[in-house]
Amino acid sequence: MSHPDYRLNLRPLGTPRGASSLAGPRGVGASPGDKKSKSKTTRGKKKSIFETYLSKEDVSEGLKRGTLIQGVLRINPKKFHEAFIPSPDGDRDIFIDGVVARNRALNGDLVVVNLLPEEQWKVIKPESNDKETEGAYESDLPEELCGSHLLQQSLKGYNDSPDVIIEAQFDDSDSEDGHGNMQNALVDGVKKLSVCVHEKGKEDAGAPVTKDENTFMSQDTRALPEKSLQRSAKVVYILEKKHSRAATGFLKLLADKNSELFRKYALFSPSDHRVPRIYVPLKDCPRDFVTRPKDYANTLFICRIVDWKEDSNFALGQLAKSLGQAGEIEPETEGILTEYGVDFSDFSSEVLECLPQDLPWTIPPEEFSKRRDLRKDCVFTIDPSTARDLDDALSCKPVADGNFEVGVHIADVSYFVPEGSSLDKVAAERATSVYLVQKVVPMLPRLLCEELCSLNPMTDKLTFSVIWTLTPKGKILSEWFGQTVIRSCTKLSYEHAQSMIEGPTRKIPEEELPPVSPEHTSEEVHRAVLNLHRIAKELRQQRFVDGALRLDQLKLAFTLDHETGLPQGCHIYEYRDSNKLVEEFMLLANMAVARKIHCAFPERALLRRHPPPQTKMLNDLVEFCDQMGLPMDFSSAGALNKSLMETFGDDKYSLARKEVLTNMCSRPMQMALYFCSGVLQDQAQFRHYALNVPLYTHFTSPIRRFADVLVHRLLAATLAGHQGGLSSARGSQAPSDPGQGHHAAQNPAKDGTHTAPASGPPTTLCPGYRELPDVEPEALQKQADHCNDRRMASKRVQELSTSLFFAILVKVRPPACRPSPSLHPTFPPGRLFTGRAPGVRGLWQLGWALGGTCIPWPSLGWSPAMQESGPLESEAMVMGVLSQAFDVLVLRYGVQKRIYCNALPLQSYRFQKVGKKPELTLVWEPEDAEQGPAQQVVSIFSLVEVVLRAEATALKYSAILKRPGTEGLLDWQDEQGGRDLAEEQD
Repeated sequence: MSHPDYRLNLRPLGTPRGASSLAGPRGVGASPGDKKSKSKTTRGKKKSIFETYLSKEDVSEGLKRGTLIQGVLRINPKKFHEAFIPSPDGDRDIFIDGVVARNRALNGDLVVVNLLPEEQWKVIKPESNDKETEGAYESDLPEELCGSHLLQQSLKGYNDSPDVIIEAQFDDSDSEDGHGNMQNALVDGVKKLSVCVHEKGKEDAGAPVTKDENTFMSQDTRALPEKSLQRSAKVVYILEKKHSRAATGFLKLLADKNSELFRKYALFSPSDHRVPRIYVPLKDCPRDFVTRPKDYANTLFICRIVDWKEDSNFALGQLAKSLGQAGEIEPETEGILTEYGVDFSDFSSEVLECLPQDLPWTIPPEEFSKRRDLRKDCVFTIDPSTARDLDDALSCKPVADGNFEVGVHIADVSYFVPEGSSLDKVAAERATSVYLVQKVVPMLPRLLCEELCSLNPMTDKLTFSVIWTLTPKGKILSEWFGQTVIRSCTKLSYEHAQSMIEGPTRKIPEEELPPVSPEHTSEEVHRAVLNLHRIAKELRQQRFVDGALRLDQLKLAFTLDHETGLPQGCHIYEYRDSNKLVEEFMLLANMAVARKIHCAFPERALLRRHPPPQTKMLNDLVEFCDQMGLPMDFSSAGALNKSLMETFGDDKYSLARKEVLTNMCSRPMQMALYFCSGVLQDQAQFRHYALNVPLYTHFTSPIRRFADVLVHRLLAATLAGHQGGLSSARGSQAPSDPGQGHHAAQNPAKDGTHTAPASGPPTTLCPGYRELPDVEPEALQKQADHCNDRRMASKRVQELSTSLFFAILVKVRPPACRPSPSLHPTFPPGRLFTGRAPGVRGLWQLGWALGGTCIPWPSLGWSPAMQESGPLESEAMVMGVLSQAFDVLVLRYGVQKRIYCNALPLQSYRFQKVGKKPELTLVWEPEDAEQGPAQQVVSIFSLVEVVLRAEATALKYSAILKRPGTEGLLDWQDEQGGRDLAEEQD
């Protein structure tokens, strides 16, 4: 399915990146039997730059013998000559030095490498940052660790307000990895964590360095200890070309106008320096490009690599499309989607024909006899106010003995997605919805996402339900699984639920709440929310007692102009009790379903595992904490969580240190992965590290995750009694009106989990289900791998979208819009406001404070095409110190940036170690002749003030350290309502 604008005979740019034109039909690496490869060495025309790939047979034999190693290639985005693959033993990453050693592999490819002789291994210099040797992770944080939120599209339909708060949607998958609020990669695509861990016993005295002085030292490698060497390798084969081979970038003329190449090719320079420069035929270029190349200097193009010969430094490619001007939201967004292989094309007519054609669709009468009817129950959804794809609903009603019947009700998407249909195939290929700041690229057609499957209020919906009988303390007394019909009585936002939680005895006026169906009252909903909140608190507390881990990180939410779609401001998203309420019950349902399907299908259950942290990186972090005097316990997930909770206080400085250390702790964490239970032999590997549970899966978001659809099919087969000969056992007393489904008694285990034997009478399967999913373990694992790949790509795209919008927000204001220096003392000179001004009601347009009042942009000659908000200021905390730079976490925005000493007005700077702690001493140039130079010491956990300022290149910005003693604006803005954007939406 190609995008309608693509006209080339290439693999469609809008489709997933598994099958590159360079790869075979299954995306497998270049075949050594390729005619071109065979004849290359016999031509003798040019000397080869790259080595010929090994044969498949040699690769297979080498992997079996252990002489070759395979792994996913990661290329450092800031030092593109450096690349890495993980070490199989969990030790320090294996280093791959330079483009030649990468042998035409691109970032994300699954490669096979051969270790070089030890004398060619990388020398790790004592003054270097040890973490620089670990290879530039692109925020590989497992989402389950963070309870992260997906940004929601909702610009249409909100014309009654000048601003749209782009909120975060709860993603239950993210808390399972322990990461609360995915932050990552807001800048430059990838953020490295800079923890300076020096070799023990090596003290760098460090002489003062003037700007531009080279501080690198030559060393005798023979005298270095083994620990100072990093295994190095070269790529000998590409098992799978996972990189899309597509890139965005700019066209340039070749330098040598007299060359043969100049008359045939132009040079494509990718924006991502990890992608090689590419020769593109001039016939693909705009007709007037050769005569007017400057006209296209700022035009963004998409190019796809089609070949990369062994004797060429540059790849060969074809231009696919001109996107538009660099730095503009839509061209940049399309480029991001294309580079990461996201299919954003319209759904084909063949796919749409799989949907119900007679609209409005109603549930067939026979379906009610197959399902438990919950339409009279008080069921409701809690989502971001802008959400349209409502996957999940909750219910809670008191039962005998002071207990509660609590239900999680998930949209029955698989009812509408018959296995093997065209709709099923495209959903499987997309595998996930992709959430950008300003919109969503859906996995399924919007008719399904937003209407037929979405649990919209006051309409009958088909669902899968898990219903428990719980004590007020959250102890599970019984558990029931089944297909149901619900009728949500209202659509609550997180803000609505939060107001109910914060005002347990307050009668909330009807005008402050969404409409509630006549069969129920707002008071009934309020009581249910309060009961769910109380139980969720108990569940959460018990989870952490049982050893769960959560790494909360800062996450940005944007305010967009509803007409232009441009960012007006941003704030850190606040994760509150209403979010935690939903999170706990989604986790509970996912764990319950995991146990259920694994019990029924031990060889064919689709589960989700989270491996423990990488050993070498964790050891480095342990050493760092020891050097810094931090009493952290990394022996288990629970021990780490307890350390983070207990090590730091509640004051501003302690909370900032906690943010930094949380960021550091996230680095060794590995990604959580889907897998088929029949493929992994060792059940110890099934375990989920962050949640500290033996079994976990994804069940609660089938509208936007294909893995959940597969799990629904497995659960349906389980309920039908097709359990591969496994016996079933009747549980104890079921919840009221059990209907058709499965019920099991619960026996709490010592680790806090519960066993759930499959039991109960069979149900009749719905249309679209097979009695047993027609898939073998190997095929299911292949689908799981694809879901993992697409989920990672989706995550990258979301991060880059956030980076794009934040970079636009940072852009420097144009000179024509600079305010007069004569300002009312109430307002700092030239300060950009993104909140509420004194005496001004509600949210107001961006403006500058002139004469004590906020002057909107239009009064300053502003137009939508030049919405530029200027430098942003914030406090930051130092999180890594190098010999000539240091890394900071910008606390207001959750952005990590590196500050270079030679970019500051310094007389000199000096790197040294004080005890075990790295330290930079900065000597600032005096501001005037009467003043002496100011001295500033920068060490890890130092609080500094920084300015984020745009660079000349589109979407690039840097962090500049403010001179010590410069009066900051942070406290003023906090006092005057600088955070009122978040408050206004309450």
